[in-house]
Amino acid sequence: MKSSFHSNLINSPFDDPCLYIRILRENRAILFDLGSNYSLEPSKLLKVSDIFVSHTHIDHFIGFDNILRLFLGREKMLRVFGPPGIISNVEGKLRAYTWNLVGDYPFVLEVKEVSGDRIKSARFVCRDKFRREDITVDSPFKCVLMNEQLFKISAVHLDHLIPSMAFSFSEDFHINIKKDALLKYGLHVGQWLGELKKHIREGKPDDFKIEAPSGDGKKIFRLNDLKNDIVLISKGQKIAYVSDVIYSNENIEKIISLAEGADIFYCEATFLEEDIERAREKYHLTARQAGELARRAGVKRLEIFHFSPRYKYREELLYREAMAEFGKV
Repeated sequence: MKSSFHSNLINSPFDDPCLYIRILRENRAILFDLGSNYSLEPSKLLKVSDIFVSHTHIDHFIGFDNILRLFLGREKMLRVFGPPGIISNVEGKLRAYTWNLVGDYPFVLEVKEVSGDRIKSARFVCRDKFRREDITVDSPFKCVLMNEQLFKISAVHLDHLIPSMAFSFSEDFHINIKKDALLKYGLHVGQWLGELKKHIREGKPDDFKIEAPSGDGKKIFRLNDLKNDIVLISKGQKIAYVSDVIYSNENIEKIISLAEGADIFYCEATFLEEDIERAREKYHLTARQAGELARRAGVKRLEIFHFSPRYKYREELLYREAMAEFGKV
């Protein structure tokens, strides 16, 4: 299956959490968490349209300043989602700077604060010196933060002694084109295939007409015929991300539900099991606990990160412990 998305942690597992997800063919990306992101090329950061912040401890939020500096002066709109308090956190960041020379800067920042059942929003317009503008109408929150044609982003609140959000990124189904079938019908690869995929995702009726380029000019097909002959539809990809939580019954249930069946599960593994008391004190997971969560959620691949510096040069112990519990040694 050809992937729709590529994901990678942009820092080492001992450094700040920040997961970059590139949405292929859309010249677009999203971020899970805002730890230091200076290691990522500006051209890649400028593709980011949406950022999902688990919580605003410094190692998860300090990258905001770099993003802000890159986006200034550009005609872009950036959305930031986060837990209760995120609007005030962003407002505080913006108020720390002087904005007397930005009257012609078109950049707009929209911040969405996610509570138990509501999402409230505020807008900060660069031309207006980032004065906070509250959006008066809240939106309901029922685990889904974004639902687009290509993908959906879901979230849950977890306990880190403060609310810490975990996220999943998923597509309902994946569409591949059978190149051998294209040749059989004498059809050419081109932009029309993107339109075909769009029509399928939109749920257009079976008799919807599609115009396709061929060696003889153009041919007209029924959508259903193309779906049956040149399209392969399979289960979509899923990525889950969990960082900074205590191992409690409530958190366990939420994490397993969120990550269930994920292709890749990014999960913090801050401590070894031998330091479990320290993990409880700091409201973090052990590597063994991360492996157990991955196994119980039935994920295909586990990627652990956010290691305590006490294990520097001993990180193989964290990987070994997590994978042993996951069952993928």
